[in-house]
Amino acid sequence: MKYQAKQKAFILLEDGAIFYGKAVGKPGTSYGEVCFNTGVTGYQEIFTDPSYFGQIMVTTNAHIGNYGTVEEDNQSSGVKIAGLVCKNFSYEYSRPRADQSLESFLEKNNLFAISDVDTRALVSYIRDNGAMNAVISTELDRMEQITQSLKEFPKMKGLELASRVSTKEAYVYGDENATYKVAALDLGVKKNILDSLVERDVCVKVFPYDAKYEDMESWNPNGYFFSNGPGDPEPLTAAQELAKTVLEKNKPAFGICLGHQVIALANGISTYKMHNGHRGINHPVKNLQTNKGEITSQNHGFAINREETEKSEVVEITHLHLNDQTVAGIRIKNKSCFSVQYHPEASPGPNDSKYLFDQFVDNLSK
Repeated sequence: MKYQAKQKAFILLEDGAIFYGKAVGKPGTSYGEVCFNTGVTGYQEIFTDPSYFGQIMVTTNAHIGNYGTVEEDNQSSGVKIAGLVCKNFSYEYSRPRADQSLESFLEKNNLFAISDVDTRALVSYIRDNGAMNAVISTELDRMEQITQSLKEFPKMKGLELASRVSTKEAYVYGDENATYKVAALDLGVKKNILDSLVERDVCVKVFPYDAKYEDMESWNPNGYFFSNGPGDPEPLTAAQELAKTVLEKNKPAFGICLGHQVIALANGISTYKMHNGHRGINHPVKNLQTNKGEITSQNHGFAINREETEKSEVVEITHLHLNDQTVAGIRIKNKSCFSVQYHPEASPGPNDSKYLFDQFVDNLSK
């Protein structure tokens, strides 16, 4: 088998820290921002989530690949992460419904990965020192050149990435005879978000990240959706202007993750890059309107400013992250618009927050 002759590999962080491992499959080199996800399952959904575009993913679960992959679990057209770092890589899989091994899946998607890394030590280091750029490589003899290239690699702060994952042309998703129509701004939308809307008798027309309000409104939708996606929200000025117009027209709107940040920016609330971000499927959130807790799936490296949100005359905080008290949800006062910083479609993750889709559909009918 291929894994019998693993090649030595390493992950080098921009501050000079280095951890060693072995290549999974072919040798190579890949750059990106290193981050970690604490989910025990759902690696395929994570790898294909457009919100992770440009990031080297460290998985904290000790075993990756043990249940293979299945085509329908993809959340986009293919792998979006820049690279994978794990402890134990399983070349064999045991799930009956799987159609191929993770090794084959990564090969088809041309993704470079390394295993046999002390991920516990690596994640502890990232927790203490923050998410930063990194490189994974088998080219130990080119360490000096790789180190220089890493210094020149663009940082995530200020980086616009939605254009790299958004659809180029508008398309319709779902039954065109559905009761409701939603115009979705694709900043890096996940398939299961669209499925969650379609399940609720919604036909979605997905528009490119820089779509104009006039083009979207010409479809005569009942409401608007601002999707998740990668990168810094601040450079997305066209999306912010769209959100302002949707609010001015008092149209029903719903935002998730990057879309949530865009809606906040459109209302004068700034965003900032977090030390580590939130990435996992067990993040506790409190709904301040119901006083109920939710276990949520999260994936974001930016957040909105809580102090500014609390001072805002037009925005109300609806959800808080219970680990660090960051803003996890907002609503716009006197408008049919709300957004959350987490992923209620739960792919992967729990279903505690799916009621948000019902809430959005209820707004469409008013």
